[in-house]
Amino acid sequence: MTTTKPAHLEPSELGTKEYWDTTYSTELAQTPPDPDSSLSGWFSDVNASSKILKYLSSPALGLDKHSTTFLDLGTGNGEMLFSLREEGSFRGYMLGVDYSQQSVDLCRKWVGNKGLGAGGRRRGLEFEVWDIMSGEALIGMSEGFDVVLDKGTFDAICLSDETDAWGRRLCEGYRERIEGLVREGGILLVTSCNWTEEELKGWFESEQNLETIVMTDSPPTKTGV
Repeated sequence: MTTTKPAHLEPSELGTKEYWDTTYSTELAQTPPDPDSSLSGWFSDVNASSKILKYLSSPALGLDKHSTTFLDLGTGNGEMLFSLREEGSFRGYMLGVDYSQQSVDLCRKWVGNKGLGAGGRRRGLEFEVWDIMSGEALIGMSEGFDVVLDKGTFDAICLSDETDAWGRRLCEGYRERIEGLVREGGILLVTSCNWTEEELKGWFESEQNLETIVMTDSPPTKTGV
């Protein structure tokens, strides 16, 4: 098992809340009301969302389209969950969280435009403001999710220069913050453009019974089991 974590990344504006608040404020102001309009997100240049959708829809993985629950960490404009709902036909409960209020406002606007919010709590598609690194667990989080998605969020946290109460860079405590969000037997799927497969193993390998799927520019691989 890998025990040494990789060296930290140099901080950048992509690791600041101000950057993402501004980004989603701009996108919110420009969002068209057309429910058939498409969304784009991080890694769109390498078709990451399509690769994730293909993987999660594969018969080999065997996810139940009617009952599988999803948590999207750092949901951004919600593009990944909308793709799973509309293109993947997954009908289980989905929750997207982000520390940016502007992100959540944007996602909720799209939910209304697309008519995807019906079903009530723990049944529909919802978006909530939640800071992964410091927020108290939201209602229902203690139950865990079948699939927890991270598409670039760990990357962004690694670019933050903030430190925690122990003086560590925030990314040092990321795994321990999210382990409890994955139900027993569930999976954590991490997509990164800043780390190689081996480096991500260094960050996410754990003694916990946690199956982590790593996606970079290569096919997905498993670690941390």
